[in-house]
Amino acid sequence: MRMIASQLTRPSLYAALFFLALLGLTACASGGGGYEASSSIEPVTDSDEPEARKRAKIRMQLAVGYFEQGQTTIALDEIKQALVTDPGFADAFNLRGLIYMRLNDMRLADDSFRRAMSLNPNDANVLHNYGWMLCQQSRYTESVQAFSRAIANPTYGGRAKTWMTQGLCQVRAGQSVEAEHSLAKSYELDAGNPITGYNLTLLLFQRGDLSRAQFYIRRLNNSELANVESLWLGIKVEQRLGNAEAVEQLAGQLRKRYPNSRELSSFERSAFNE
Repeated sequence: MRMIASQLTRPSLYAALFFLALLGLTACASGGGGYEASSSIEPVTDSDEPEARKRAKIRMQLAVGYFEQGQTTIALDEIKQALVTDPGFADAFNLRGLIYMRLNDMRLADDSFRRAMSLNPNDANVLHNYGWMLCQQSRYTESVQAFSRAIANPTYGGRAKTWMTQGLCQVRAGQSVEAEHSLAKSYELDAGNPITGYNLTLLLFQRGDLSRAQFYIRRLNNSELANVESLWLGIKVEQRLGNAEAVEQLAGQLRKRYPNSRELSSFERSAFNE
């Protein structure tokens, strides 16, 4: 996958991270959600859960494992059984939505997320996933509304992920100014995310803010998460700034690590605008 959402066309070292990085699986994996305590009621613990929920959670955990391994149809079968056991399990509907997204059945994905939201309207993970599904359908205004609701949840720990995903969606929509703002917010919360760092650099490079682009891409290329795409972008930034020594250092890494890459071929032809 290319690192920018509109260019997801070829494999990269970030590919394994990209899909799950976008999705809200935290609640699914933990089996959380569906139980909210108020200040006047004793908090609900695992021992208070009905047996149906406990059995559904076991199916849920199996489904998450199969989903993460790419065994989508087996994951769907497990999640169906979880919902037969406990039809009010919001997290199961959330995962069912992700599964149908992967199967490219957006009608059933939409139905699944809506059911999850009807059971738990403030679940930020569901709102995040629903927003990404809407983005896939080019429903950009609705998508940002869903992301904004997720970010506004004061207990949500995935704001960096949602700001990043919103930024990638805004890139798809051609909203580069808004995308830069979203990616910058994501970077403030999680400076180590290579997807955020790469795409923020690319936006800055495209609009000619080379000093800031250099800052972000150097941090990425100085980390263990650097790859062929980030090195090539770093070369283009340094070349535009006239830093011949930095260009040669990065090119040396390309030659050593990716000798057969399209990026190295472009460098050797001085095709910096490809």
